[in-house]
Amino acid sequence: MTDNRVVQGRMVTPGKLARIVEGDEILEADGIESADRTCPECGGDVLTVGYMPDVTAYRRGYKCQDCDWATVDDGQ
Repeated sequence: MTDNRVVQGRMVTPGKLARIVEGDEILEADGIESADRTCPECGGDVLTVGYMPDVTAYRRGYKCQDCDWATVDDGQ
């Protein structure tokens, strides 16, 4: 796990990456990891971050390092 990574030319923390993916505030975020997959839109590298958007949920977000593509897996 890594604390900070570059996403679209900007250094982001796990919390900032989770907010980008979620589109809203989050409570807590785990470290950023490489997702070992490529972006379906541009072919760039994808990062993943686990986070809690509220006290009853845990999600894993995925975000391309090079373009705006992002998605969320809420485990359902």
